Amino acid sequence: MAGRLEGTVALVTGASSGIGEATALALAAQGSALALAARRRDRLEALASRIGGDVKVQVHETDVTDEDQVRRMVELTVTEHGRLDTLVNNAGVMLLGPIEGAPTEEWRRMVNLNLVGLLYCTHAALPHLLAAAASGQRGVADVVNVSSVAGRVARRDSGVYNATKWGVVAFTESFRQEFTTRHLRATVVEPGATVTELAFQNRQEVLEQMAKNFAGIEMLQSEDIANAVLYAVTQPRHVSVNEILVRPTEQER
Repeated sequence: MAGRLEGTVALVTGASSGIGEATALALAAQGSALALAARRRDRLEALASRIGGDVKVQVHETDVTDEDQVRRMVELTVTEHGRLDTLVNNAGVMLLGPIEGAPTEEWRRMVNLNLVGLLYCTHAALPHLLAAAASGQRGVADVVNVSSVAGRVARRDSGVYNATKWGVVAFTESFRQEFTTRHLRATVVEPGATVTELAFQNRQEVLEQMAKNFAGIEMLQSEDIANAVLYAVTQPRHVSVNEILVRPTEQER
């Protein structure tokens, strides 16, 4: 039996680990061809080898904060695969800590990657997504932006990360309204506490506080979020899943 995404092409950023990797595997299992983007080429190539089979996979070593690299990534994707139906903006970084005395370089990294990089990718992919929505059997295309529960709930020691993820939520909703009649859907996915490499880029004192905050909680796995992404992009043409908030059962907020 053919997968639900047979004949489509998906571009996944931040695909070298965690949610991006799991999402790529989930999309491939449903028949989507893939373009995988991240800065770690070796990890992308290993993932492409794992997918294997009859799924066509392309690897792009890309820094999404560089607009020229992003445009080249999208153009190479469309040149190789012939179309682009799904964009999953997953690349991001989470650097927490107090605002007072914060290393502002961490702020720039988060704003540039979590927000500006997502904007670059969406802008570059837009004409190709609209073309896919206007043609083919599905008659619909998708942008999925991975935000966070931090895009819903502000917490101390998370101010700039909150700001970037709230920005993702606001942009996604405005984008959705702009393209409703052209069948380009927009979904924001907001994971709660999830086991990925994301947390381990933080300073040691932040890691220790995070461990206390989530002690005793059975956290989400990357596959749980990949399932949410897959749910959104496999809906019928007339169904648009605008927002999915996924928390561990034991996480209060």
